[in-house]
Amino acid sequence: MQRGNESGILEKAILIAGVILIVKLFFLQVLTPGYKLKAHDNVVKKVTIYPSRGLVVDRKGRVIVYNDAVYDIMVQWNITKNLDTLKLCELLNTDIDFVRKKLDEIKRTTPNKPTPFIKLLDPQTFARFQEHLFEFPSFSFQTRTVRRYPYYGGAALLGYLSEVTENNITQSAGYYELGDYMGTTGLEQYYDSLLRGEKGYNFQVVDVKNTYKGKYKDGKDDKTPIAGWDMITGIDAELQAYGEKLMQGKVGGIVAIDPSTGEILAYVSSPGYDPNLLTGRYRRHNFNVLFNDYYKPLLNRPIQAMYPPGSTFKAGAALVMLQNHIHEEKWQWFCPGGYRVGNHTVKCHGVHGIPDVETALQYSCNSYFCKIYNDFIMDSVFASPAIGYQKWWDMTSLFGYGKKLGIDLNGEKRGNLPSVKYYNKIFGEGKWRAATVISNSIGQGEVLATPLQIANAMAIIANKGYYLTPKICRYFVKDKKYRRPVQQKVQTGIDTVYYRYVTDGLEKVVLAGTARIAQIPDISFCGKTGTAQNPHGKDHSIFAGFAPKVNPKIAIAVFVENAGFGATYAAPIASLMVEKYINDTIAKKRIPLQERMYKARLMKSEMELEYQKTPQQLLLDSLAKIKAKKDSIAKAKFKQDSIKQAKLKPIEQNKKPDTTQSKKGNP
Repeated sequence: MQRGNESGILEKAILIAGVILIVKLFFLQVLTPGYKLKAHDNVVKKVTIYPSRGLVVDRKGRVIVYNDAVYDIMVQWNITKNLDTLKLCELLNTDIDFVRKKLDEIKRTTPNKPTPFIKLLDPQTFARFQEHLFEFPSFSFQTRTVRRYPYYGGAALLGYLSEVTENNITQSAGYYELGDYMGTTGLEQYYDSLLRGEKGYNFQVVDVKNTYKGKYKDGKDDKTPIAGWDMITGIDAELQAYGEKLMQGKVGGIVAIDPSTGEILAYVSSPGYDPNLLTGRYRRHNFNVLFNDYYKPLLNRPIQAMYPPGSTFKAGAALVMLQNHIHEEKWQWFCPGGYRVGNHTVKCHGVHGIPDVETALQYSCNSYFCKIYNDFIMDSVFASPAIGYQKWWDMTSLFGYGKKLGIDLNGEKRGNLPSVKYYNKIFGEGKWRAATVISNSIGQGEVLATPLQIANAMAIIANKGYYLTPKICRYFVKDKKYRRPVQQKVQTGIDTVYYRYVTDGLEKVVLAGTARIAQIPDISFCGKTGTAQNPHGKDHSIFAGFAPKVNPKIAIAVFVENAGFGATYAAPIASLMVEKYINDTIAKKRIPLQERMYKARLMKSEMELEYQKTPQQLLLDSLAKIKAKKDSIAKAKFKQDSIKQAKLKPIEQNKKPDTTQSKKGNP
């Protein structure tokens, strides 16, 4: 009897344990899907679906950035047998050393799953490989996308994508994973979170050989990707291309702004490069070539190159003087050909007689602007020159000098508008005066500005006292929804009445002053030449202005490094850009001027750059070559590498992108 009871108890215990186990399994497998996914790591594969990255469009609806298909070639090493290495190299346009090295790496790290073998393979090469894919059963592919730039320019403003780093992954709050691409520079970087969209996923059931067996849970856990926002910019694609052509063979930049909106119309950094070079398979190689280029094509000159603004600075200086009633608008000053400061004379380009503010601007009279600057700072209403200088600094900074303007690009420089603290540190507190820093009056000395700041200063004068935050992006659009960037309206505090005198003076600069070469038929063009002293070579050529005089449509600044006077190159280029934008064509009589700008090549050749190297640099080069010749194998490799480094790789067989294509996806 006792034995029967024991048996019954045991049966009940087993039954209870079974029920508990069943409930536990039900809870884990049905009520806790996350656990189920973890339990199926070996048979459930998560596949990322990249969204369509937003298009970038110019102000007239022309696509300037779109997506194009490329392919990642994958390989699963543990099922690789009897590989025809030579044929694989031929099909994929690579070499045996690369194949062996890559396969060995995959064998060590991820032998049991498909792993990228060659990334971002162009469609032409992929098509050739796909015809023979059946001969390589361990190989597969996944479709990716790259950005294409049909106008082959605008690299500084558009930017490029690159593969994410560990730091990018950490900062993305889980969005990015290894192998993803993100915006690295330009608009691609600044608006990456809007352009990229949202990734989708699907979960697939696969066997131990990674063979697809079907959807996991009938696709209930899958997520559909969401496309990125399309960006409508203020850029005029034709004007942008025209500016880049005018700047070929020259170092510098162009910034053109619509004063009424703050929208950037053209943004040229020269020398530039074709942004298509930094997409696809040869991106890394081409980046290294560009990075090591003497003229630094990767430098974003409109916002990162800082130059003395030269005489373009005088327009703002005149307004500061008028607002503070240092002198009346018709006040005149006798110019003997320069302004005496102690034992030093700030020279003028000639003797200007007795100019007022308008004629001082017309002929760029250094003497006049030195005088008004000195009288401002040394005015008896100020207890010390430092207090007077601080007042001058406060008002001048409202023109955008010495601070970031807030353009929608990363890396913007402040320029330099030296402070009282700066000069106290150099000369000692109370030991300097206006004469000590007189060069500031004519945009020289320690004053530095970016091309964007100079163009923006002209936009202020065009608007008679204010500017809107410069922006490249006008708005984003997706599914008939719109998003606009935030802009601020910044006032200078200078009475509107004074702008008339400065505007009239700037008009005279073009009509009968230092920029007569910039005259445009039937367009009233107001502007100012500048010649910035350069201790490292020939002076920089500068011009800034706006047009038309009434209801201005465009404000512009042009910098051409080592090009001499402002009227030599900067003024002609600026006037051609303005004419192109307003009239959409160039007058017949100005075609020779256009051709002269096209043909001008101011950059030194490779031979000239080699010649100007120091003896020490030449010695180091010679030693490197001697070392490379020590054995024949190293010698051959040195020659091969030199050829590779000297040239940019072609852009996917130089195939022109089709601007009519629709969006396809990410990197």
